[in-house]
Amino acid sequence: MFLRGRASDLVLCLTRELMSTGKHDVEMLLNKLPDNCSVEDIQYHLYVFDKVKRGLEDARDNGALSSEEIEARLRKWLTE
Repeated sequence: MFLRGRASDLVLCLTRELMSTGKHDVEMLLNKLPDNCSVEDIQYHLYVFDKVKRGLEDARDNGALSSEEIEARLRKWLTE
């Protein structure tokens, strides 16, 4: 899977677009991938795209933690 390193850049680029349907999301993803990518690469990128999109929707709907809050929680967990 030669594309995994680029997955986050690709997902960020795609999430900036206004996407209204799953079909449109897949079309945009396929257009951004190189022609020689494998079916496994496409599946991986669809999986990552879906997870990031769901995470962004959840953060929008339910709020998100600040970097400071995350660091404080991690410090607490790592010292226990």
